[in-house]
Amino acid sequence: MSLQLLTLISAIVFFTTGAVSGTEVVGALGDEVSFGPDQPLPPSFSSITWKHIKGGDTVKAIEWEDGETQTPNPIFNGITTLNTKTGKITIKKLKIEHSGVYTIDISGKEQEQRFTLTVMEPVPKPVIKIEPSDNPDVMYLICEYSDKIIWRNSAGETLTGLVYENTITVEKNGNPEEFYTCTLQNTVSEETSERVYERDLFKVLNREFVIWISIVLICLVFILLFLFIPPLYGSSAAR
Repeated sequence: MSLQLLTLISAIVFFTTGAVSGTEVVGALGDEVSFGPDQPLPPSFSSITWKHIKGGDTVKAIEWEDGETQTPNPIFNGITTLNTKTGKITIKKLKIEHSGVYTIDISGKEQEQRFTLTVMEPVPKPVIKIEPSDNPDVMYLICEYSDKIIWRNSAGETLTGLVYENTITVEKNGNPEEFYTCTLQNTVSEETSERVYERDLFKVLNREFVIWISIVLICLVFILLFLFIPPLYGSSAAR
């Protein structure tokens, strides 16, 4: 058999078994996850040991032997349990340091299936910031976040083409009940902002306009006082 053929066969076996033995698990920070072997445990076994691999270090997460369960590593102590009937491990109060690769030994023999746990922080509840434009009938809505952002209108429609865009342009359409929301989303969580209604959206601009007009009027009053008061003082002195 040629070397090329052997290499091809080895590659096919590698990718096939790798796809079967690898399992991705995602959990939210502070939440809990459970995972375990796809196949039932053998009829008779003497021990179960779960190992955690991260950064080249391997530690025991939890082990069962002779009817006794132990959690040798402090980061798993008090938050990790083992189902001795199914081999499933459960980790509560997840921390980022629990991320990594997990393997299971049954009766001292490491099983092929591996579990890659990724612990993610839940997204925060977003807040929409409003910025005026040069056009009084146009406003900018800003949802500051670096992950997936979904914009929706009051009809529940996703504003297409704007996923991951943190800023949208809104034009006044004369419907005060029209509103917009910003939704943050990752693998473990989803949060939606408070609604921003058109009636409030353009009211903000009107209020700012009034403030600016007030400032201009006050400035004009001071200018007029400066121009006319000195002559009044001068005429009084002359008399």
